Amino acid sequence: MADGIQINSSVGVDGNSYTSAISNDQLTSDDFLKLMIQELKLQDPTKPVDSASMLSTQMQMSSISTNQEMMKVMQSMQTSFNQSSLSNASSVIGKNIEDGNIGEDGVSKAYTVRSVENIDGEIQVKAQQILYLEDRISANDSSNGFLDYNINGEIFDSSGNKTGQKVVLTGPGQPLVSDGKLTILDVNNEKVSDHGYTLANSTVPVYSDKLTTIPFSSVTKIF
Repeated sequence: MADGIQINSSVGVDGNSYTSAISNDQLTSDDFLKLMIQELKLQDPTKPVDSASMLSTQMQMSSISTNQEMMKVMQSMQTSFNQSSLSNASSVIGKNIEDGNIGEDGVSKAYTVRSVENIDGEIQVKAQQILYLEDRISANDSSNGFLDYNINGEIFDSSGNKTGQKVVLTGPGQPLVSDGKLTILDVNNEKVSDHGYTLANSTVPVYSDKLTTIPFSSVTKIF
């Protein structure tokens, strides 16, 4: 007999037991077949199961079998859909996106996508927010050819140590150019006239050190 099936039996006028009730919320076709055979064995001879009841039982068996096959197909389709959605969303890794939110500066927030995940059936992207774009400064004495400076304009050497000099900025990542030359200050906040630094005419994004989780459905722009 199938596990978890409740069968209630009664005693007929002839003294034999017969099935009076059967209950189970997760019966399979095999369970129904076993129950039908058992019911035939235990039925009250004075009240045999009629053809209509037998037909109803067979229809229930067919319905259960059909529903089980449909559930398998739907589960397979859902799995295939999730995999396809994840594969399509992975194309944005490394690209910049917007989610429609506006920053305190009144500009749309932008992010660079680092990874894509399927979380409980919903596609999510993990991205770093682009805080601002930094104008690059060419520096012949730098190992990578560009001057390394932070949001305050403080200049770092190739080892990551502060040099004491500063780039004067008009905004985050925006060096001040005066009389066609970058304004650089020394440790005493005096202008350095012979620094030799020039704008490289290129920018680099400066990122937040935190990852932001964004539903893929919320992405409004990819660039």
